[in-house]
Amino acid sequence: MNHPLLKVTGLKKAYGAIQAVGGVSFEVMPGEIFGVIGPNGSGKTTMFNSVLGQITPDAGEIELNGQSISGLSPLALSRRGVGRTFQTLQVFGKMTVRDNLIVAAQEHQGSMLSRMFAPGDSGLGDRADALIDQFRIRHVADTLAGTLSYGQQKLVDIAMAFMAQPALVLLDEPCAGVNPSLVGGISNLLKELNRNPKLGRQSSFVVIEHNMDFVMDLCHRIMVMVEGRVMAIGTPAEIRANKEVLDAYLGN
Repeated sequence: MNHPLLKVTGLKKAYGAIQAVGGVSFEVMPGEIFGVIGPNGSGKTTMFNSVLGQITPDAGEIELNGQSISGLSPLALSRRGVGRTFQTLQVFGKMTVRDNLIVAAQEHQGSMLSRMFAPGDSGLGDRADALIDQFRIRHVADTLAGTLSYGQQKLVDIAMAFMAQPALVLLDEPCAGVNPSLVGGISNLLKELNRNPKLGRQSSFVVIEHNMDFVMDLCHRIMVMVEGRVMAIGTPAEIRANKEVLDAYLGN
C-alpha cells in the first residue's frame, strides 16, 4: 500500500479572533506534485509556514513518512529531507551561482568536524554542477548572483532548494514576479525533477501559486482553500469542473 509522504490532520491556527487556518487536512503521496490555491487571505501561507515549522499551530498533527514532525524547527525539518523556497528571493548576491548552491547543502554534509577537513566545495561541487546543468544556468555559474536578472535569480533560488536532495519540497509562489516567458521553463524543470530526477531520490512538491495555468499544467492534484478551510481537493479537471470552486475563486 502506498502511504502518504506528508500527512496533515486538523491543522488550526488563529490570531486572536481571526481563524487563519481552521482544521485543514490533506495528504501528499510519494512522487506527487500537490498544488494549493485560494484567494488572498485564505490561509495558504499560514498553513505552509505551520507545516514548515516557521510558526506553531494551535492544533493538528503533521507527519512525514508516518512520523510526527509537529513542532520541529525548520533546520530539523531540513535535515529530515524537507526543502522549501520563499516568496522573496533567498540568494546570496555577493556569491557566485555555484557557491550559492554549495552553501545551500553544506549543513547536510557530514559533521562540522568533517566539513572543516573537506575540500573547499565540501564535496558538493559535482552535485552543484549537475543542478547547474539541469537548470540550464551553466553560462552564469561563476557570476555573482546579485548581478543576475530576477528570473535567473529565481532559478538559482529554486535550484538551491534541491541541493540537499530533499524528499519533499514546498515551493511558495515560484512564478511570482517572473517574466511570463520563463514560467513554462520553471514548470518543465519541476516536471523533470519529479519524473526523472538526476540527483538522488525523487522529490514530491507542494506548490502555492496564483498563476492558475501554471498550477493546472503542473500539479497532479490541487487543494482549494477559502477562509482558512479546504473547499475541495481533486485533479485539475475535477477542480475546473467544481461549481463551488468556480463561484468562489476561479470565476467562469
